[in-house]
Amino acid sequence: MLTPDALIAAYSQGIFPMADEDGAIGWYEPRIRAIIPLDAFVVPRRLARTVRGGRFEVRYDSAFEAVMRACAAPAPGRETTWISEEMVAAYVTLHRLGHAHSVECWREGLLVGGLYGVNIGGLFAGESMFHRERDASKVALVHLVARLRAGGFVLLDSQFIVGPHMLQFGTLEIPRAEYHRRLRAALRVEARF
Repeated sequence: MLTPDALIAAYSQGIFPMADEDGAIGWYEPRIRAIIPLDAFVVPRRLARTVRGGRFEVRYDSAFEAVMRACAAPAPGRETTWISEEMVAAYVTLHRLGHAHSVECWREGLLVGGLYGVNIGGLFAGESMFHRERDASKVALVHLVARLRAGGFVLLDSQFIVGPHMLQFGTLEIPRAEYHRRLRAALRVEARF
């Protein structure tokens, strides 16, 4: 059974879960890890205009489970998900304990994009993001980075580079050993979401 304690222990060791198509949980620790350097985060010019334009109302932690379920929903090119019901239940509990958070973009009262992840010390492990309107998930990411910087976080883990769009933000791939070095340092930091 996936528990908050098991999740915290796993993330603290650089390991994270994903479910297969049958819902069975597997544990992963990639040899090459993707991170988004908080001190070198890049906001593309067009996206910066969208953020400044205020098209979306940005909220934090107001619809955590809805964000997870939207991330798990089938989308073009991704008909299956790695987010199982067991994972939703465990992360919602982790959220209630203050170790998982969501950043949401709303427009006209509708949730149109967002992301969620796990925080331990100065680590924020980004788990998944979704959008129903153009740029909504990217706007959520910009706001996440601003919040992490303000809260004293030092490591934003994005696990993998899923598509080339992540490179525009300055995402880097680093070897497992370097990730573990940064993770150990991050876990000693007292950050606040």
